[in-house]
Amino acid sequence: MTSFRVIGKHRPRIDGRARVTGQLLYADDISLPRMVYCKLLRSHLPHASIRNIDTTKASALDGVYLVLTGDDFPIKHGILPVSQDEYALCRDKTRFVGDPYAAVIAKTEEIAQNAVELIEAELEPLTTISNSTEALSVETPRIHTYGEEGNIHKRVAFDFGHVDQSLKDADHIFEDLFFYEGNTHLPLEQHASVATTDPDGKLAIWSSTQTPHYLHRALAKTLQLPATHIRVIATPNGGGFGGKSDPFNHEVIVAKAAMLLNRPVKITLTREEVFYCHRGRHPVLMRLKTGTDKQGLIVGQSLDTVLDGGAYGSYGVASTFYTGALQTVTYHIPRYQFRGCRTFTNKPPCGPKRGHGTPQPRFGLEIQLDKMAVSLGINPKTIRTNQLAKPHSVTANYLQLGTVGLGDCIDKVTEASDFETRWGNLPEGHGLGLACSSYLCGAGLPIYWNDMPHSGVQLKLDRLGGVTVFCGSTEIGQGSNDVLAACVSEILGIDPFDIRVITGDTDLTPVDLGSYSSRVTLMTGNAAIEAATRARDIIASVVSKQLGIPKNQLVFADRRVFSSEHPDKGISFQEAMVATETEHGTLGTTGSYRPPPAPGKYKGAGVGPSPTYSYSASVIEVRVNKDTGQLDVVKIWMAHDIGTCINRTLVFNQIEGSIYMGLGEALMEEQTFRRLPQKRSSALVHKIPSLLDYKSPTMMDMPPCDIFLVEYPDKQGPFGAKEVGQGPLLPIMPAIANAVYDAVGVRIDETPITPDKIFKAMNSSDKRVGPKDFPSINFDHVDFIPPPWEGGDGNAFVPPHPHQPRR
Repeated sequence: MTSFRVIGKHRPRIDGRARVTGQLLYADDISLPRMVYCKLLRSHLPHASIRNIDTTKASALDGVYLVLTGDDFPIKHGILPVSQDEYALCRDKTRFVGDPYAAVIAKTEEIAQNAVELIEAELEPLTTISNSTEALSVETPRIHTYGEEGNIHKRVAFDFGHVDQSLKDADHIFEDLFFYEGNTHLPLEQHASVATTDPDGKLAIWSSTQTPHYLHRALAKTLQLPATHIRVIATPNGGGFGGKSDPFNHEVIVAKAAMLLNRPVKITLTREEVFYCHRGRHPVLMRLKTGTDKQGLIVGQSLDTVLDGGAYGSYGVASTFYTGALQTVTYHIPRYQFRGCRTFTNKPPCGPKRGHGTPQPRFGLEIQLDKMAVSLGINPKTIRTNQLAKPHSVTANYLQLGTVGLGDCIDKVTEASDFETRWGNLPEGHGLGLACSSYLCGAGLPIYWNDMPHSGVQLKLDRLGGVTVFCGSTEIGQGSNDVLAACVSEILGIDPFDIRVITGDTDLTPVDLGSYSSRVTLMTGNAAIEAATRARDIIASVVSKQLGIPKNQLVFADRRVFSSEHPDKGISFQEAMVATETEHGTLGTTGSYRPPPAPGKYKGAGVGPSPTYSYSASVIEVRVNKDTGQLDVVKIWMAHDIGTCINRTLVFNQIEGSIYMGLGEALMEEQTFRRLPQKRSSALVHKIPSLLDYKSPTMMDMPPCDIFLVEYPDKQGPFGAKEVGQGPLLPIMPAIANAVYDAVGVRIDETPITPDKIFKAMNSSDKRVGPKDFPSINFDHVDFIPPPWEGGDGNAFVPPHPHQPRR
């Protein structure tokens, strides 16, 4: 392996001091002269026509500067071009409890809130749709009119090969229903934004956003301003996890208010309002049918998913594809069928949460593999390692794989946990579960399709030895600024702390598409390397002439440029910069990155492609009380195929964070709703709308974790690096479910896996808790695409999987 001086080392992140001392400025820390405050009036009904809004009393309240309604925002917005379905303030009707339809801007937050309560509105209740089953059966009223029909937002259907025939010919068939409950992101920092106009009358907004570029687009559209007159500054985020990826109504509202008042306007959402913003995990009902041969090797698979999308589109079209797209990149599935359907319901809109669309089907697949292993008398490790996806192959649905370190990941966790010996042999009430996963290292296509770079980096270098990195990427706590500094410092031979990083400012930095889909390390990292390499080449040309040393013998390290053969012969990095600026003038370089083209050419192939994929495996040990169903996680072993570490400390932190979030989703977190009694109203409201009731893990719930890194450098990644922000989350939930089965012999085929469900399963005849029925959905059109090995329309040909054990 190549020896690096910075890459792969344990070291403190470059912004660590500012974070731990409280010096880092988040959006709510921004305070400007003459600043005023915004509060929103939100619907108390889940579905209602807006008949009238009277703002007279609110406007007359002392200290109120402005009251806005939907009439002030006639243009819709949304993150996807196909789902532009949100007004900043509702105009015709409200679609969920918490949907805003009026805003007050006042001298203080207290005055603004008092004014909000003075607004008189006439709302006429409409039929409430509470879940996907109702959405499929209720034609009218339609929550939106642009969906396919009724309250169906999107349907997709693909056959990659003759799946029905392969299932018919299979030696064994396994068919299961699974349900994955919705849950929310729960970032430490709430959403906040501050907007103002600069002395030239141009708009500037500081916001806790993961996607400043897409917020920039949304503001230009909704406010009908030239994009060049808008500046978006993505402040550091106190967590995002996908929940700050959409352009939000509150951002548009304060921007409009700042323009009208010509003064700064701030909004900071309460924790309850963050639940209303949501964009969290879709509740998904799944039907999974898999055919195998006598050895348990998959010959064909069919997956059907139904998504409860909530009240708006958000990323929903992509989410629908994602519930099926990545099933094929972990194990070899030679024939694959996928049907997906997203529905609208009168609940806060769902969107991308860590792992976006893939934890739900991964939960089903990994539990079903466990069931297959038990039924066929095969160890769960063996049934997986015998059919791992092959490195650099193309899947049945035309996803190009890179390096695949999953086999080593499985070896690491099973050996450390002694899984092969202990599985099935622990004392009653104790169990082990194994599960694996894979994930994107950046989406292969931008949200608005074009051929431009996905990420850009500019470097400014000066005679004092200073280096500044400008990039549009957003720091959401994951350490992306540190990645940029590390990549540049490794190339130029200086310390990461010598570099100043400026990110997320649309006036100062080149475009980056945002922090989502685990894209930042790979895409901005590659762009940074290109910019730094160009700078190094320019500097080397000058130093080579000055020292009389061939360029290819120069080494950039330890803040010096010197001869590889005679290390004492060289100059400092600053002296090299002085010489370079003397010869060339002001020095700056750029770098950019765009992913390689994907093999798939069929409609719908744009969701799923990635430059490469990461892989994870986990073994989890649990203890279950047979008298109560109480479940305790004893220990977790996790291995992750990282490609190459950029900052080893941050990698371990990210994996621990994924484990923590996975435990929450597996054991306790649920974004559930209930209807109020009919005698009160038909409102559909949050069952748990605050942190008083929404249970998530604490330090006391975190078990011991042994973490292993598998490093197979991938040529697509910067220095070979892959993602680590989302992939390690995915195996946690199914591994716990599989461990519960090993402990007490019951299957919990839904999340969260709670004591009452375990107790119920132990006392039921089928020893199972999970969905019983799957709705009938009409798919008018099915796309048939032959897999690559059947002469399909991909660019690459891959022979059939040999179905041989890995070793």
